[in-house]
Amino acid sequence: MHFLAHWVHDLSPFLVRFGDNFGIRYYGLAYLLGFGAAYWLLHRYARAGRSLLQPAQITDLMVAIVIGVLLGGRLGFFLFYQPGLVREDPLALLRVWEGGMASHGGFVGVAAALWWFARSRRLPFLHLGDLIASVAAAGLLLGRLANFINGELWGKPSTVAWAVIFSNTGGGPDPRHPSQLYQAGLEGALLLAFIQWRFWSSRIVAERPGRLAGEFMVAYAGLRAVGEMFREPDAALILGLSRGTFYSVFLVAAGLWLIARRSPPRPSPVHR
Repeated sequence: MHFLAHWVHDLSPFLVRFGDNFGIRYYGLAYLLGFGAAYWLLHRYARAGRSLLQPAQITDLMVAIVIGVLLGGRLGFFLFYQPGLVREDPLALLRVWEGGMASHGGFVGVAAALWWFARSRRLPFLHLGDLIASVAAAGLLLGRLANFINGELWGKPSTVAWAVIFSNTGGGPDPRHPSQLYQAGLEGALLLAFIQWRFWSSRIVAERPGRLAGEFMVAYAGLRAVGEMFREPDAALILGLSRGTFYSVFLVAAGLWLIARRSPPRPSPVHR
């Protein structure tokens, strides 16, 4: 009878619905707002003289980042979590309305987009990496909130007072940790606050190019691992670890390398 005290998730994934499976989804809105927050912050950096990006270049960078996130996140989902599905049904890659994005794949896609943009605009790759790392958590926060609204990626069974029953979205009758909200708070709000504090309270981006990106990777990996402790694994374990935790090990390695490496300070921004 204690199950009766827990809320049954009944939120609609649509802000506005135009048909059975068509409309404005919160998940898509989360991506749009996340990219908008990044665009706004990058302009703030330029105005404050903390960025080598000219304001006119920010739109081009954001287009590259959007493509990197969407392609990397989509391909990463099938490669990291559902490798058999794409072999059986290659068209599943195109059915984006069915969901399926991986944050680790998104990181790879962003890195590729930054590499291309840095080469084409003759800008320091590590500097661009620091800038994007400082804004990425805003998108992670909004994405996890959208996961909760969608009733997906729910947590492990629990009897805590704030547990949620996700029976309407496949979670069964048992109350579960709302792990999406835990992750929104950890790898979203907390990480965003930390990285923004590091960006504005020090000259780390100017004096140690790449270090802020490294700190972001290590912090994200650690916070993701904490969140995974409460989350129901959405694919088979690897070496006893959830896939989210296992793939984060590579982020830790890359992040520690960026933190430890020595690099010359970046040149001062040129204002035009």
